[in-house]
Amino acid sequence: MSLKKGDFIEIEYTGRIKDGNIIFDTTDEKTAKENKVYNENMKYGPAVICLGEKQLLPGLDNYIIGKEPDKYEVELNPEDAFGKKSAKLLRLIPMKIFRKQNINPFPGLEVNIDGMLGIVRSVSGGRVIVDFNHPLAGRDLVYNIKINKIITDTKKKLSSVLRLELNLQDADIEINDKKAIIHIDLQKELLDQIKTRLLSLIPEIKEIEFIKPEKKKPEEEAGEDKGKQIKKKEIKKEKKPESAVADDVLKELEGNSE
Repeated sequence: MSLKKGDFIEIEYTGRIKDGNIIFDTTDEKTAKENKVYNENMKYGPAVICLGEKQLLPGLDNYIIGKEPDKYEVELNPEDAFGKKSAKLLRLIPMKIFRKQNINPFPGLEVNIDGMLGIVRSVSGGRVIVDFNHPLAGRDLVYNIKINKIITDTKKKLSSVLRLELNLQDADIEINDKKAIIHIDLQKELLDQIKTRLLSLIPEIKEIEFIKPEKKKPEEEAGEDKGKQIKKKEIKKEKKPESAVADDVLKELEGNSE
C-alpha cells in the first residue's frame, strides 16, 4: 500500500553527512552512543510521524510519499535538507555585548543572541562574527530509513502529535467512540490551537475534551518523594556505568572542512 500525505507511519532513521560520513542524528540509541551523538533527554526508538506535515525534512517527506513500508537510502541536497548557507545570517557583534554577560567568545562557541542560536566563527579585536545559519546548512546528507508500518491506532496518532508539537511524552488519553479525552494542563489559547490541529490531522476524531489533571494530595507526593529517595540510595550502591558524552558535531565538521 503506497503511502500518502496525512498517513501516520512508524519510522526509524539514521542521518549522516555525506562528506565525512559523520552521523548526526538517529532513532537508535546504540548507534547514537557509538557515534557520540547520544542525548539523554531524547527518547530513542521508532518514531510515529504524520507525512506531509513538516515533521521530517522536506526531502524526506517528499521521498516517502508514494513509497511502501520498507528500507531505503535517501540522498538529500541542501535545498531539501537544512538549506543553503546565507551570508545574511553572518552577523558582526560588538565584543562589549559579550562582556556585559561575562562571556569570553571564541571560535566554535554556541551563543544565544536575541533568541537566535548561533556559532562564533571568528574573534578579532573588538569584533565577533556569529553565524546564525543552521549547523548543517549547505551540507549534502544521506538518510537510511526504515518505514515499519502505517499507524491506524487513534491513540498512537494523538500521542505522536502531542509529543512532536508540545513535547508531551506519554500523554494520558482516553478514546470513547469518536471522542478523545486528553488529560492536560495548558493555557486555553494553546488548547484551542492544538484541538484544531488534532481534529484536522485525525479526522476519525470528531470531538476533543481537555481535562485538567487533579493535583496530587500532599501524602501522595510525600510517598513518591520517599520512593525516589529509596531508589537513589539503591542506585548509589551500584557501580555507575560510564555515560556516553555527546561530542560537538560542529567541531568535527569544522575540522573536516579545513
